[in-house]
Amino acid sequence: MEDTGIGIPPAALPHVFDRFYRVDKARTREDGGTGLGLSIAQSICHAHHGTISIQSVEGKGTVCRVELALVASVKLAQIA
Repeated sequence: MEDTGIGIPPAALPHVFDRFYRVDKARTREDGGTGLGLSIAQSICHAHHGTISIQSVEGKGTVCRVELALVASVKLAQIA
């Protein structure tokens, strides 16, 4: 996923997956989230043996990449 928003400051990038971390602490909760979204997304990715990463440039935007393993489907034998 990619956006062309305001981006994330370099000093904040190592913390964006921390629970309750918000880059702009001055914003009210009505204006922003709780700081849980990326932490939850990371937990889901890890539970499925995947990864999530963020690259961002202030003033240009952010790229969020999720990679999940593709697992072959196994058909179970029917028990009669």
